[in-house]
Amino acid sequence: MMKIVFSDKKSGRTAQMEVPKESESALLGKKIGETIEGTIVGLDGFKLQITGLSDNMGSPSRKEIDGSRKARALIGGGPGITKTGGGIRRRRLVRGNTISADTGQVNTAIAEYGSKSLDELFPKKEKAEAKEQAPEAK
Repeated sequence: MMKIVFSDKKSGRTAQMEVPKESESALLGKKIGETIEGTIVGLDGFKLQITGLSDNMGSPSRKEIDGSRKARALIGGGPGITKTGGGIRRRRLVRGNTISADTGQVNTAIAEYGSKSLDELFPKKEKAEAKEQAPEAK
């Protein structure tokens, strides 16, 4: 099951949608930095730019590694590693920059807006609804 997380850089809001099985084949082979049509997940008229990936096991992807293979890369910062001290690099298991069948999540940013408003895409959660759903402690 593949998910697409899309964000609006203007408002700073994000949302996620599951990609239907029949639409997953349209994403295969796309790389980080490319633009895809939003109609894949029901966002008519939108264009989404791929900003990152992670596989089903949670391994992040790196733009520098070609293909969809896993590699133990020596990295000093960025996706796949927490902040290190000056000059320290570590070997971490990361995935390549191409979407494959093993990809679990595709992170995107809205590059071009469509017909729906942002309020429809990013519904605001009411504080009252959150309190009703939370169990009360006695």
